[in-house]
Amino acid sequence: MSHEHYFICPHCGHRSMGTDRNAGFRREARGCEKCGFAYLFELLDDYYPAPNAAFFACDSDARIVDCGRGSFELTGLRTEQVIGQPLLEALGLRFEDGTDHVGTALEWEVRVKAKPVEVSSGGEPPAGAVADIFPAYDDDEGGLLLVLTPTNHH
Repeated sequence: MSHEHYFICPHCGHRSMGTDRNAGFRREARGCEKCGFAYLFELLDDYYPAPNAAFFACDSDARIVDCGRGSFELTGLRTEQVIGQPLLEALGLRFEDGTDHVGTALEWEVRVKAKPVEVSSGGEPPAGAVADIFPAYDDDEGGLLLVLTPTNHH
């Protein structure tokens, strides 16, 4: 009996399901069927981001590789400004409890959900958000998906 897997696109936030983690018989990662982005993040549970959530995809060193839907609206930063930069520094993230939840997600390959965080980037006043962090469940490059849901407006 095959098991369906949940996937989410870090670029557009589109959710999908599939029985295979790869694209067909190839060993290539699944891509987004809606926007065409090159890879998806697998979710262990279905996950419904808020409509105003911001998406950030990072490599295994927590450097930003893509800013997806909602990222400019939350931070005022364009992808070209932050690509290759460390996530915590580029977004000025400070978790309410002082823990480095990004480091935890990368090191332990675990999901970290519903963590209050302050986002302070691009000279904008700090904004409150809730962070959901998903590690990449792959054997190759690792990485993570950060989803920030604003809790106040700036």
